[in-house]
Amino acid sequence: MNYGIIKKTDIANGLGVRVSLFVSGCTHHCKGCFNQETWDFNYGCEYTAATQQEILDAVAPSYIAGLTLIGGEPFEPVNQRVLIGLVKEIKNLYPDKNIWCYTGYTYEKDLLSPSCARCEVTDELLSLIDILVDGEFMIEKKNLMLKFRGSENQRIIMCKESFKTGKLILSELNY
Repeated sequence: MNYGIIKKTDIANGLGVRVSLFVSGCTHHCKGCFNQETWDFNYGCEYTAATQQEILDAVAPSYIAGLTLIGGEPFEPVNQRVLIGLVKEIKNLYPDKNIWCYTGYTYEKDLLSPSCARCEVTDELLSLIDILVDGEFMIEKKNLMLKFRGSENQRIIMCKESFKTGKLILSELNY
């Protein structure tokens, strides 16, 4: 897996001060995407054990609320297979930190049902993500007044609770 950038003090992609990992590789190619360079799976730097340690160290301070996975597309299977190790280690080392993830896939249709996004680690990854912002960015539904999302079709989902109960639970941040 490659990544474009690691933002160590991000306040735009989730609640609180966060560390955000912008992964490379996305097959959605949304019109108006803010991060088109990350569509290329080979863009940026190779994700290594040293990269993971850099992220773990960056998440450690008490003022960091958690980690945000963004892209590119974190739920491309090649990315999921790497991210699962990072997310498990964050949850192990910092159980009070939360994980946010932005995906162009939809929770019910693409991540829970058979699709090109599902792989052997999808369910485990979903069970560890606290907040999932789902849905492709749609420029015709762009709304700058929305919190933590770019277009009105996107949803902020309480992912861990939704996965555990089998019922979609939207965050109050949607309203």
